[in-house]
Amino acid sequence: MEKIKRTKVVDVLGRTDFGAMVNVRGWVRTHRSSKSVDFIALNDGSTIKNVQVVVDPSKFDAETLKQITTGACINVNGELVESQGAGQSVELQCRELEVYGLCGGDYPMQKKGQSFEYMRQYAHLRLRTNTFGAVMRIRHNMAIAIHKYFHDHGFFYFHTPLITASDCEGAGQMFQVTTKNLYDLKKGEDGKILYDDDFFGKQTSLTVSGQLEGELGATALGAIYTFGPTFRAENSNTPRHLAEFWMIEPEVAFIDLDDLMDLEEDFIKYCVQWALDNCKDDLEFLNKMIDKTLLARLNSVVGEQFVRLEYTEGIRILEEAVKAGHKFEFPVSWGMDLASEHERYLVEHHFKKPVIMTGYPKEIKAFYMKINDDGKTVQGTDVLFPQIGEIIGGSVREENYDKLMGEINERNIPMKDMWWYLDTRKYGTCPHGGFGLGFERLILFVTGMQNIRDVIPFPRTPKNAEF
Repeated sequence: MEKIKRTKVVDVLGRTDFGAMVNVRGWVRTHRSSKSVDFIALNDGSTIKNVQVVVDPSKFDAETLKQITTGACINVNGELVESQGAGQSVELQCRELEVYGLCGGDYPMQKKGQSFEYMRQYAHLRLRTNTFGAVMRIRHNMAIAIHKYFHDHGFFYFHTPLITASDCEGAGQMFQVTTKNLYDLKKGEDGKILYDDDFFGKQTSLTVSGQLEGELGATALGAIYTFGPTFRAENSNTPRHLAEFWMIEPEVAFIDLDDLMDLEEDFIKYCVQWALDNCKDDLEFLNKMIDKTLLARLNSVVGEQFVRLEYTEGIRILEEAVKAGHKFEFPVSWGMDLASEHERYLVEHHFKKPVIMTGYPKEIKAFYMKINDDGKTVQGTDVLFPQIGEIIGGSVREENYDKLMGEINERNIPMKDMWWYLDTRKYGTCPHGGFGLGFERLILFVTGMQNIRDVIPFPRTPKNAEF
């Protein structure tokens, strides 16, 4: 075959220099044959769209053409011509053809209409389908949008450790990191495991959040953001939970509650608008195939002013709904942590737009949140979205050393390894705040997909660590 520089399918489809010789390489989506002409739909992952390769079967070996089935990988030199068929403006008249890799009839991504559950068994191959190609391109674009937003707003990208000796949320659901021989553990007289001979000389785990270290960065650099993997050893088999997921956590010095809510709203609108501007083809495909209300929902979020709602008022609205006959699975009362059904009722039925809720009871929120003057509620902020429920959780942090220590002691939080965190309140303390956004929850919202396992390439969930 003549060596011609490869052109990506996304670029071929935009060309109009008809008569030019073009090289494309990719995987066969479909191959339709007849006596007089063969049509091969070729995709290389650069776009949801395929390029049609038109083959004259009299000019190629019949056995070779017969072997080019769905999933096969080929290299084509062809002449760029205007397309006669509907759905594409250009196609390639095949001049030379090379088969890189054949694909047998046992290829798992053969038939159309497979369930997402079926496809999860083949996460290494599902990426080649239209749906997962679209989701992964959108995932990339969201990552770019996040970095661009924060860079343009003067934030510094700050790398917090993945291995930590502290438990940010006090949740205790952490994966341990150890080099110890688990068959021969060294224990003290009290029967507890001794870690002095372990790699770090103390018990360590994978991080559940970069927030505490992020606060250190914000009190030096002014405004930082983290964006990296986090780990929760929760035994949650739900469509909204992963054991390994990515988190975005900005932290800002000298920010108050109103500024924080403004930042949350502005940031998430920017990300959604970026998807609408940069992922048009993929979103149109997902709107057609996955969720016919997707584009309307994305446009409405960008266009709507988010509701600012006090927790106490939210509970009152939910109690009124119960009185009016609305059935919730979980009972409603002041002091409870809202379930997803309650969050979605407020967003989807009552206000019909995103809600930022604040003023939560301090008992149901983390120790570091700033307590309001009433002594009962805290300056936590949760952004609640349609179909998702909570998408962002944030707060103004308690900067007063004595108040923070009071909460730590009241909640019996082991602080022996957290002296460094308290130092920020000892030495030049300042008001500050921030939030955490689960990256996969953002992708769920932007793609219209229903299960969080389908918006990350290789999901990690209870009893599943394949690939």
